[in-house]
Amino acid sequence: MNIGIILAAGEGKRMKSRHPKVLHKICGKPMISYVLEEATNANIEKKVVVVGHKKEELIAYLKETDSIIKEQPTGTNDPYGTAFAVMQAIDEVEDDDNVIILCADTPLITSLSLRNLIEYHKKTNSIATVLTTILEDPTGYGRIIRKSNGDLLKIVEQKDASEDERRVNEINSGIYCFNGKALKDSIKKIDNNNVQNEYYLTDAIEILNSLGLRVSAYKIDDFEEIIGVNSREQLAYASKIMQKRINRYHLDNGVTLVDPDSTYIEPNVSIGYDTIIFPGAEIESGSRIGENCIIRGITRISNSIIGDNCEIESTLIESSIVGNNCHIGPFAHLRPNCRLEDNVKIGNFVEIKNSSIGENSKAAHLSYVGDAEVGKNVNIGCGVVFVNYDGKNKYRSIVKDNAFIGSNSNLVAPVIVEEYGYIAAGSTITENVNEGDLSIARARQVNIQGWVKKKGLIKHK
Repeated sequence: MNIGIILAAGEGKRMKSRHPKVLHKICGKPMISYVLEEATNANIEKKVVVVGHKKEELIAYLKETDSIIKEQPTGTNDPYGTAFAVMQAIDEVEDDDNVIILCADTPLITSLSLRNLIEYHKKTNSIATVLTTILEDPTGYGRIIRKSNGDLLKIVEQKDASEDERRVNEINSGIYCFNGKALKDSIKKIDNNNVQNEYYLTDAIEILNSLGLRVSAYKIDDFEEIIGVNSREQLAYASKIMQKRINRYHLDNGVTLVDPDSTYIEPNVSIGYDTIIFPGAEIESGSRIGENCIIRGITRISNSIIGDNCEIESTLIESSIVGNNCHIGPFAHLRPNCRLEDNVKIGNFVEIKNSSIGENSKAAHLSYVGDAEVGKNVNIGCGVVFVNYDGKNKYRSIVKDNAFIGSNSNLVAPVIVEEYGYIAAGSTITENVNEGDLSIARARQVNIQGWVKKKGLIKHK
């Protein structure tokens, strides 16, 4: 079995955060979720996560995954180090397992590299294999020292390296593949007799080599995959790399991003052919955008479905469904649980909440539609308010097909406007409107002649 041990017990001091480091998000997802997902995609059937500092929040998150959780002691006198963390999960390891050691703060690793690492480990009959890469500036990383036959001799940390060893630019990624029995046997022999008083997993490499067992190194070309996140700056850097990966995927699949660097798309988003997205758009996980759409301005689409041939400008859409050929914005807001059928227009400064809008209906500007069922071919005029809340309870309004709601009207729920019901501008509707009726609910205009002069409000004439 392929088993993954994911190390997530570090303090993350440089993040300066009250939250576990590995729960900080990259493109909308906690960085540990990328590691877990790529491990699953690499056919790692069993995933064991070792937690430590600030573990409560992390444990709560992991309980929603298929991970096994192991807790590392974090008391003042408890030891530290990568090997000590691995020890907490060692009881989950069988002798014939392939054990892949991963770091939860290395979120850019790909399943392809992990599969290749495992395959290389098997093909070379190695007892342990280290994932490596080449860096132009390897400062701070452990150096990979190979034997003349290409196998791994040892890993030398920066502070312990000689001048010649420091010139080596192949570095340790911190990702390993071990034979289960070899890992269990070697980890028992690791001590903390070093300057940091920590248990280092790299010592297992020297222990296995000293026993004459084969230890290999598998080099990947893309150094970005092994970038660790230990600070806010590194978090931003990793996020930018992930953003480029995601945007490249959509560009390769028929989507036009006018300025990819200024377009934010989270994972698990689908976008149809020939859709054009202008700078400033933000499309969050779970959203589906159809074909031949145009998205402009500061638009955010969250967990929503957009049909084909839609135009959306400077709009917020949350957990809603939009049909085909719809025009939305600018400065519109679809709050959760809205559904727009085909050919709907939602214009400037219109807010829709928990409502359905039928085909060919429109609310062109400055209206609020809340808790409503609006039929087909309905016109909602400027300034219309669906009054759905009495301070204690919320009620629904129903506006049926072909109705006309005049500007600056209030529909006080619960109320029904039947088909072809017309409401005069400025009306406050508190009772149902029958089919084909014109409803007027406003005070009659009265002009009082000379009132201003009598009040002495005219200063100069």
